[in-house]
Amino acid sequence: MTEKIDIKSMNLTELTAYVTESGEKPFRAKQLYQWMHQKLSPSIDEMSNLSNAFKEKLKNNCTYTALHQVDVQISKQDGTRKYLFQLEDGNVIESVLMRYKFGNSVCISSQVGCRMGCRFCASTLDGLVRGLKPSEMLDQIYRIERDIGERVSNVVVMGTGEPLDNYENLLKFIELLTDENGLNISQRNLTVSTCGLVPKIRQLADEKLQMTLAISLHASSQEKRKQLMPVANKYQITEVLDACRYYFKQTKRRITFEYSLVAGVNDTKEDASALAGLVSDINCHVNLIPVNPIKERDFSQPNENAVAAFKNELEKYGINVTIRREMGRDIDGACGQLRKRYMER
Repeated sequence: MTEKIDIKSMNLTELTAYVTESGEKPFRAKQLYQWMHQKLSPSIDEMSNLSNAFKEKLKNNCTYTALHQVDVQISKQDGTRKYLFQLEDGNVIESVLMRYKFGNSVCISSQVGCRMGCRFCASTLDGLVRGLKPSEMLDQIYRIERDIGERVSNVVVMGTGEPLDNYENLLKFIELLTDENGLNISQRNLTVSTCGLVPKIRQLADEKLQMTLAISLHASSQEKRKQLMPVANKYQITEVLDACRYYFKQTKRRITFEYSLVAGVNDTKEDASALAGLVSDINCHVNLIPVNPIKERDFSQPNENAVAAFKNELEKYGINVTIRREMGRDIDGACGQLRKRYMER
């Protein structure tokens, strides 16, 4: 049985070639592309300027990715929305809409589950099922735009999964997301997070994209990083930081370091000064995240004074630092919690 074509993962050039090969006029590809990536159509049937015969041909030979919304939780505190979407194969993934003064930001998943095993993360508890296709990454944003009737201006690939562990699909997703014939979101409004896959960071640097790279650092020494993040058994913290320096050299884009503060583990004054020593020569911004407690782990959040003291210590060394505003805390805030609960049910 021939595998069906995933048309929503094709760029316009590929789609035009496919459409003409199937006996249609080339301009039909542009119409189809607009239905998918501008009008965000949930089905082929809705595409009113395509002939019925062409639509039938597409339905018979192609898969049309349109995620099914299983659940949405809306925060009473700040309007954050946490979505649970079902994929065609029955797997579920999470996406989050956050409303800021500068516009709507969507955090998407890049994989079903995750194999990185970070100790404080709910996404990784059941391991990796598979990577998401470009169409499945895009459609998280498309379904949310259709749901709220507003434009999304910023995208963060920081939900479930390790984006650089799904590298080729991630690159295709970025190409489609930033295409002027689609949503046309600027690369500068895109952030991709990684736990530190060193060869992939270097490979990404060579693409010279203008997005922000966010490194989940979470520790101020190799020993502490190994306690929290199994990936540190493969890559030394010094290797990760060297890859970040290379990324900046290639792209001139400031690096973001994500640092989850865990009470009694990595939140002391000594940790802050050690962290400052590690990153002081890198053009960077440190984002402090008081850890979201999850019931499967016994990590807890430091109190506000400890968080403020950590921030002040970094600033003393001239490090650019912010404390991440907690959003959607009343709706299963931590990554992977909503999916985990759904799967347990």
